[in-house]
Amino acid sequence: MKIVACYSNKGGVGKTAASVNLAYAFAETGSRVLLCDLDPQGASGFYFRVKPSQKLDNDAFFEEAKQVAKAIRGSDYDNLDILPANMTFRDFDVFLSRMKNSQSRLKKSLKAVGSDYDIIVLDCPPNISTLSENVLQAADLIVVPVIPTTLSERTFEQLLEFVEGQEATKVSKKKIAAFFSMVQRQKVLHGETMARMRDTYPKRILKAALPFSTDVERMGVNRAPVLAFASDRPSAKAYRQIFAEVQTRLRES
Repeated sequence: MKIVACYSNKGGVGKTAASVNLAYAFAETGSRVLLCDLDPQGASGFYFRVKPSQKLDNDAFFEEAKQVAKAIRGSDYDNLDILPANMTFRDFDVFLSRMKNSQSRLKKSLKAVGSDYDIIVLDCPPNISTLSENVLQAADLIVVPVIPTTLSERTFEQLLEFVEGQEATKVSKKKIAAFFSMVQRQKVLHGETMARMRDTYPKRILKAALPFSTDVERMGVNRAPVLAFASDRPSAKAYRQIFAEVQTRLRES
């Protein structure tokens, strides 16, 4: 079992859209996939028309594997199941702070249900927190969407600094695989930022980039991955390129 986390410490960068499309792409290859939504907003579940289980609270998520298994829902797509979020997930950090070995609790919970899956994709909330530490510990690869702007560049630097601070618990920068999201190539700032970041982080930035596209915004209307309803569009082709690089990074991890 491999764990891929779609994570960013900045909101609004296309993290959930990446989670949904990567999970779909893995399932297309025949891998058994679980998309685990850790964000209390529950957008991943919404995109797949899955309602959350109100019985899965903090205690159950981290301590009762049977309850977690019961909360998993099938999707409309072969090989792809969803563990939807609910609003109790907003208290994950408070709950984790009270637990022993809090940085490894998420990994233990996922292992308890992971025997049925080849890939677990995590859709993570946009913050730096105790849950973030758990994600860094659990994931084999951390996929980070980055809008090519100065503020996003700064928050990416903060993420790398945070990862460096986890060296005592054996978290490596090699886990980070960032890609440029919502790229508007007619914007000079986007081009300059992408060039600068590729020079600064040549091993951390994927070659593929996702263009700004209304197709991604339409995911909320269609309640489906771009790869499912607009497979011939530029955004879908970009997601497939990102997916191919993610597969390569996973094999190397």
